Order: sequence, then C-alpha cells, then structure tokens
Amino acid sequence: MHASLPLLGKTALITGVSRRRGIGFAVATKLATLGAHIVIHHHRPHDLDQPWGGDDLEAVRAGIRSHLVEGARFDDIGADLRDLPSVPAVIDTATALTGRLDILVCNHAKSGDDGSILDMTPQRLDAFWEVNTRSTLLLTAEFARRHAPASDAPRRPGDAIAGDKPYAQPRGSVVWMTSGQVHGPMIGEVAYATSKAALAGITPTVAAEMLELGLVLNTVDPGPVNTGYLDADTADRSLDGLDAYLASTPFGRVGTPADPAELIAWLCGPAGGWMVGQVLTSDGGFSLG
Repeated sequence: MHASLPLLGKTALITGVSRRRGIGFAVATKLATLGAHIVIHHHRPHDLDQPWGGDDLEAVRAGIRSHLVEGARFDDIGADLRDLPSVPAVIDTATALTGRLDILVCNHAKSGDDGSILDMTPQRLDAFWEVNTRSTLLLTAEFARRHAPASDAPRRPGDAIAGDKPYAQPRGSVVWMTSGQVHGPMIGEVAYATSKAALAGITPTVAAEMLELGLVLNTVDPGPVNTGYLDADTADRSLDGLDAYLASTPFGRVGTPADPAELIAWLCGPAGGWMVGQVLTSDGGFSLG
C-alpha cells in the first residue's frame, strides 16, 4: 500500500452527502484523496426544507470526482433512510461498485423542526429517531452482515458473534456521528440530542460485537462546524453576539467541515485501526469552555 494513499483499493460509503458545505462532502473528498473508491448517499429534499436550501447535486458529484485518484470509481444513490427498504438498497449499491465495502461513514442527520421538552410529541421524537438513530444502526447491521462468515445454521437473536480472529488489521471501519449533548445543554434540540445521545451511548456495545468480525466502530462529535447555519444569509438561529463569543474561544472560530473530516479519515485508515469503540470529540476546545 502506498504510504500517501492508505485507502487505495478500499471502497467507502458516506451518507448524507448532498451539499458542498457539509461535513459529508468534506469526508468524501478527503477519503478520495487517500485513494478510496467513493459512494455517496444523499437526500436533497431534506435540504430544501432548511434555511440553507438544496445544493446542485451534479456539482457535488463533480467536486468529489475531481479528488479521486487515477483508477478510483464513484457512484451515488438518493434515498430517504426513513424507508426501511432503502437501507439494504444503499448498502447494495455501495458494494456493487467494486464488489466490496470497507468503510461506512454515517454522516446523515435530520435537522430542524425540533423544540423544547414542552414541544415533544411522539411524531417529533420518532422523526429524529428514524433518521438519526434507527437508520444508522440498520446500515451498520447490513454492513456487518456482509462481513460475517457464511453459516448454514439459522441465527437466533442473541447468539454470540463468532469471527475468525486474530486480525492483523481491521477488516472494515465504521464511523458514527454524535453531537455535544454530553458537554452541556442543547436548548431547543431535545429530539435531536436524544437521537444522537443514543448513538453515543450504544457505541461501546456495538463496537465490541463488531470487533468479533474484525470491524472497527468509533463515533465522532465534530463540535460546532459551520455548514451554512452560521452564515448571515442562511442562518437558522440568531447570530447576535456570535463574533464576541467566538473571540473568547480557543481558536477564535468555529470548525470547518475539513476539521472533523481529518479525524474521520484517520480513523478509517490503517493508522487509526487500534482506536475502537470510542466517542471522540473534535471541537477545537469548545467543550473546555
């Protein structure tokens, strides 16, 4: 493996890549520069309901293709991950590109239409759960099944997972995305914080199970990253006092999508293979304040 292309020959699926300003796009382009074949999932109708609006998907595709190394392939699939049949379909599409799937980055998330505890309804909670939590777990389950040894014996729920250890290096990598709910209150985002807290909380359990198959799972909290929601023309919140607040933070700025993308790329490469089952905060020191 070429040292500058540690992901050469690997196939990576990144979900929630529909905007060039997004973290998913930064992850996809970074993994492409490291040699990976890239498959992206997108659901543009979600963006159209947000203050920042939808991006040009062809420009998104072109931007990722421009970072591919020679011989690397690219594909994409649009899907609403609330629809249960879409989950295996997305994994099938990603696997079909090269016949294998080595990396899964679950970057997709539902934003907007949240509220305080007084605003919670079964429908609002379910909407965030279905997208942020349930689909992430089901995508991961499909990914893991493709790496499990074939067996003629029927599997019963709760049966121990058996692989063929020892593993010299990971056979696959999965990265989930959480938020800053453990570092302080997320006022007005009860449903979102709940859905992300579930992923952070279950990370050690799922990681331990997947490791039996040689698969490595970690979860990343990217901290505050400006993906458009802190720009004056597309903000989804008041920006009063933002500059003064940022001046008091360690770096004097919020993150850019490239900041968490660097950590995610490292986790997916051979150098990050010994990092397992962790919830990692990559926030430039915001959580220290």
